[in-house]
Amino acid sequence: MAHITSKYAIIVAGGKGLRMGADIPKQFLPVGGKPVLMHTISRFHAYDKDLKVILVLPKTQQAYWQELCEQYHFDEDYQLADGGASRFQSCKNGISMIPTDAVGLVAIHDGVRPFVSCDTISRCFDTAETAKAVIPVLPITDTLRFIGDSLSGRNVQRSDYKTVQTPQVFDIQLIKKAYEQEESTDFTDDASVVERLGQVVTMVEGNRENIKITTPFDLKVAEVLLEL
Repeated sequence: MAHITSKYAIIVAGGKGLRMGADIPKQFLPVGGKPVLMHTISRFHAYDKDLKVILVLPKTQQAYWQELCEQYHFDEDYQLADGGASRFQSCKNGISMIPTDAVGLVAIHDGVRPFVSCDTISRCFDTAETAKAVIPVLPITDTLRFIGDSLSGRNVQRSDYKTVQTPQVFDIQLIKKAYEQEESTDFTDDASVVERLGQVVTMVEGNRENIKITTPFDLKVAEVLLEL
């Protein structure tokens, strides 16, 4: 096994906050006294203080983010990459910040998932050292119904399905090659991009608190999670 020399985390924060109904993007909304995105970055540095973080933000939001950093005295180390027209393009821009000849692993994470546990991050990185492509998942607890073309649909076995989270962790050279492909509507996450190359994706356990903050209800849940 090649020695892992580099570890990166790409945090993608391109949301416009439309479902939140707020005037500012959801990644900038305060939770527990500071913006969501700051919690997310801090979580990765809590896992590894030397982890190289790349933050992907739309150009139109970068000046406001810098203002927030000054306001909250947020001085954690990261590189800034420009967001693209789609999540695929944003991820590609973030990946391009990693040196061409880098050997190691990179995590790609949603900026609005501030409660990923250090254990989950560690499981993903540790497993990816040999598996090369790893995603954290959780079992489905709700009953699922497949609709398709039917009006009433039919129940399906929830044990056949998993909820997928981030960070998704990949071998750097693998993910660089994967993002050389043309963008496709079949790409629903980073794992689906590497699967197009024929790469097997390995699942590890995620953590239940690792919610994606997209609605006002999620913000209320986030405040409770911070108090636990």
